[in-house]
Amino acid sequence: MPEGLSKTLWEENMDIAMSCLNHPFVRGIASGNLPKDRFNWYVGQDYFYLQAFAKAFCLAVVKAPDVEGMKAFHELAGGALGEMSLHIGFEEKLGANVKAVIPSRATRMYTDFLLATAWERDAGLIAAATTPCNRLYAWLGQNLMKGANKDNPYIDWILTYSSKSFEELAQKTEMLIDRYAKDDDITRSIYRYAMICEYEFFDAAWKHD
Repeated sequence: MPEGLSKTLWEENMDIAMSCLNHPFVRGIASGNLPKDRFNWYVGQDYFYLQAFAKAFCLAVVKAPDVEGMKAFHELAGGALGEMSLHIGFEEKLGANVKAVIPSRATRMYTDFLLATAWERDAGLIAAATTPCNRLYAWLGQNLMKGANKDNPYIDWILTYSSKSFEELAQKTEMLIDRYAKDDDITRSIYRYAMICEYEFFDAAWKHD
């Protein structure tokens, strides 16, 4: 789990993290009772989102002030691209469509924010914008894994986000916050906005008809 500024930011946004954990969409993944059409819609939206997520890391590589940062952001871009293979698997197993997605308002809200931050801000603020996704999903996966059933149709989602490798991605983005971000209102605002986007993403998937 995080240390330093990244720990402070995570703790300050625990209210949103808990709202995500208790959201009916996430609880539906945990129980396996989430309607498949809602999950499949979410998979398509998330696949679209991950492309922007990976691009944000690629832009951060250019802005990183040292070689260590360049390497870390490059690895995170690879992690985001690798995560997309999970969604291709859901396309094959559950019939999700990831190739012809029309992004929802909530998806655009998130991707536009990520790309604007990546283009306009420095490495520390890009880390602040991207960390909530990795940390929240690692935390959700670890919580859902505690009561996971191997027969759950969404077990691959739970296994991926509860894994050691995904925890390492979360820790890497947090390390970049601690290394480059300033402890100021802009950093806090960007981190919290990303957390709000995460909640809105789940909520849009739950309300999708």
